[in-house]
Amino acid sequence: MGSKALVFLILSFIQVCTIGALTNGDDLAKLNALKDIWDNTPPNWVGTDPCGSNWDGIRCSNSRVISITLSSIGLKGQLSGDISSLSALQILDLSYNKDLKGSLPATIGNLKQLTNLILVGCGFTGPIPDSIGSLQQLRFLSLNSNGFTGRIPPSIGKLSNLYWLDLADNQLDGPIPVSRGSTPGLDLLVNTGHFHLGKNRLSGTIPAQLFNSSMSLIHVLFEDNNLSGGIPSSIRQVRTLEVLRLDRNSLTGPVPSILSNISVSELILSNNQLSGPIPDLSAMTVLSYLDLSNNTFDAATFPPWILTLNSLTTLMMENTKLQGQVPPTLFGLSNLQTVILNSNQLNGSLVLGSSLSNQLQIVDLQDNLISDYRGGNQVTVILAGNPVCMESGATESYCIVPPPNSYVTEPNNCVPTRCTSNQISSPNCKCAYPYTGVLVFRAPSFSDLGNRAIYSSLQQSLMNSFNKVQLPVDSVSLSNPRKDSSEYLDINLQIFPSLQDSFNRSVISSIGFVLSNQTFKPPKNFGPFFFSGDIYVHFAGENGGSSKSSTGIIIGAGVGGTVLLSLLILAGLYAYRQKKRAEKANDEINPFANWDKNNISGGVPQLKGARRFSFEELKNYTNNFSESSDIGSGGYGKVYRGTLPSGQLIAIKRAQQGSMQGGLEFKTEIELLSRVHHKNLVGLLGFCFERGEQMLVYEFVPNGTIRDSLSGQTGIRLDWIRRLKVALGAARGLAYLHELASPPIIHRDIKTTNILLDERLNAKVGDFGLSKLLGDTEKGHVTTQVKGTMGYLDPEYYMTQQLTEKSDVYSFGVVMLELITGRRPIERGKYIVRELKMTMDRTKDLYNLQEILDPGIGLDTSLKGLTKFVDLALKCVKDSGDERPTMGEVVKEIENILELAGLNPNAESASSSATYEEATKGASHPYSKDAFDYSGGFPPSKIEPQ
Repeated sequence: MGSKALVFLILSFIQVCTIGALTNGDDLAKLNALKDIWDNTPPNWVGTDPCGSNWDGIRCSNSRVISITLSSIGLKGQLSGDISSLSALQILDLSYNKDLKGSLPATIGNLKQLTNLILVGCGFTGPIPDSIGSLQQLRFLSLNSNGFTGRIPPSIGKLSNLYWLDLADNQLDGPIPVSRGSTPGLDLLVNTGHFHLGKNRLSGTIPAQLFNSSMSLIHVLFEDNNLSGGIPSSIRQVRTLEVLRLDRNSLTGPVPSILSNISVSELILSNNQLSGPIPDLSAMTVLSYLDLSNNTFDAATFPPWILTLNSLTTLMMENTKLQGQVPPTLFGLSNLQTVILNSNQLNGSLVLGSSLSNQLQIVDLQDNLISDYRGGNQVTVILAGNPVCMESGATESYCIVPPPNSYVTEPNNCVPTRCTSNQISSPNCKCAYPYTGVLVFRAPSFSDLGNRAIYSSLQQSLMNSFNKVQLPVDSVSLSNPRKDSSEYLDINLQIFPSLQDSFNRSVISSIGFVLSNQTFKPPKNFGPFFFSGDIYVHFAGENGGSSKSSTGIIIGAGVGGTVLLSLLILAGLYAYRQKKRAEKANDEINPFANWDKNNISGGVPQLKGARRFSFEELKNYTNNFSESSDIGSGGYGKVYRGTLPSGQLIAIKRAQQGSMQGGLEFKTEIELLSRVHHKNLVGLLGFCFERGEQMLVYEFVPNGTIRDSLSGQTGIRLDWIRRLKVALGAARGLAYLHELASPPIIHRDIKTTNILLDERLNAKVGDFGLSKLLGDTEKGHVTTQVKGTMGYLDPEYYMTQQLTEKSDVYSFGVVMLELITGRRPIERGKYIVRELKMTMDRTKDLYNLQEILDPGIGLDTSLKGLTKFVDLALKCVKDSGDERPTMGEVVKEIENILELAGLNPNAESASSSATYEEATKGASHPYSKDAFDYSGGFPPSKIEPQ
């Protein structure tokens, strides 16, 4: 601190030599006070005249500071109460500085001239002060993506000029405030167009009083909260509403029919507990995006009114108890792009019809009862989990979940340049340091993520916005559009400089303001957005950036001051390099030092027995992820075989862009997998989380899945004794999860494609992608959205959404029946449990099951214990979970059956799998596409944290 103070005094002394200071003395004092508590302020914040010397980010009028805009420059520190003394301040934008922390000072209410308060993507915490209601001139209030806690201040209702209210992505709780007596509330904001309150912890009902006919609301976004009760019918009074998101709450009751009179274009009510009949929305003639998924509506056939929605681009009705057939005329709606009807009870034939919409891209009906498909290849159809795809050996393209469409900006009729020094080639093929971040669209009206025309219009809109305010932007690049866990559309954005290879600080702050202040207006079909900007470090003239910047550091001194400044810059560069060296050394000591710098995953993973691999390590182990190392793929991404320096084989699951999960979910999966260690569970060796990659490293399991062996793909013959041993191993793995893991773990997706065989044919349970922790042992269940695989799914869990350990027991019972019959759970529309019950006769030898037993089991040999095995399996698939045994009891029963057959249940399954290989050449690999099944044979990243 001593050297910093000395430098400041020297430069201040030199600056005194200048004449004609233009800055108000009080404002100068307060800016210097801010500079003292902030790190990484602009280098030209020196001297006694911020207005006359054009301090970066500072704009003045009549010697008074009226604007502070400092986006994405890496500011660190707190916002002190001194800011309140800048009484002429109209705009304060400190967005995208994640190390600006602490609370928002109550004295912020003294800034009576403030029109724009924008603190997007900082690290502020604590309550939003009630004094914010004193900012009577405020039009933009954007505090989203921070860590604010407490309740929404009712005083915001006093802001009669407010147009934009964005408090989303914080930790705000309590009810939505409405006026009562002399206490104001949000219902008084009749001039506000945007209520963005999503991704908080708001609770209570949505007050009917909140909406009235005087309001000018365009967007009402309340998604991802804890709101309960019904949807207020008063919302129909808002005639200007275009987007309504109430999803991911705990809303109950029927959707009011009066809602259908609203002229909204996007309606998202998914993931609630709405009940009653599916609402008739035929009056919503401009509706383009409809999502009613995962509610508890009454069972019904496909609603005919949907066929009248000619503006519809996206229909999402997953898990809404739809029955019967899908009408072919649905796919002829002229604007239709995407149909998602997963996890329903739709049956019969899927017929696309002859008059398809020329915009139709995806028809996804996973996990239904479709028995036949009639259509062409011009549309991506996904029928995994239906009887039509459960036929033995079904390999049609519609039975495989394809990777999502993607997009990246292509060069503008030029050849991309090979750049050095971490520069990137722009769309105009010029090497430069772009300003980067993510555009997040909260409610787009389209769903075709590969639509080049749409992204082209977005690029043009961005360029028009930058050109309009005369910013030196050469081009913009968009890439990797993907939907996140909140169904937001995230798009990577790169903004390239013109005339030089990097931006100066003033331009970065101006670009940030264009995006944070909503100056940029995207095409209407993209809907409401916000920008999450990265810290920019390649400033022109600094840190190795371009030296062509015309904005020098003004010190008002002669040659001596210039020399001194040069020395200071060199000293700063030296300090910067020393800091980077120290950080690198710290990283080597602490490999998790840079885990999730955005701090959205809750800190460093707590690992037990797993390690972090670097990207370079895994690249070397797989020969640069070569094609010869590629051993399989699924909806999540690809799996590569690698070899550690010790010679140990590993399997590396690498997520593809667009299917990656958030940092918190990825961390949760790693922690869960790293804490379970058992010889009958597939072992996690480590992970990689860098360079935008998510990779999991597992032990290599060489002999495929049980399903592979039963179908003959591996050439390994499983006779009766080996099947008993396989069942015992898998049962022991599950019993460990249920009874020895703390807290207990429910697997939730037990099936023969998720149980692998090692070199000694020991069973290893894998795929923990849907697993749940049973944290409350007194409660005994977890209420959660139904997930799993049709045919193995516990009917009690399906009906109640209450997941218990007995749900795994049911699935394991189905696996036991599959082991003795060799049949898939559902084949040609016939369910294995029902078929076996109808065939068996306990008065006859082998229960009269000879016709449905798998011939590979060895029917010419003694099948000692088979009837006891069948009895145990049927106990496992009892309709009521209370009547099923525990997995510990299942283990003991199978051990008894093995002893009955004269074998030691603790002996290895085989000395070597080579003994049982009959025709391994050409056999499918355990990580092949077939082994992935429709949901991915290696753990997909779908763990839902408690």
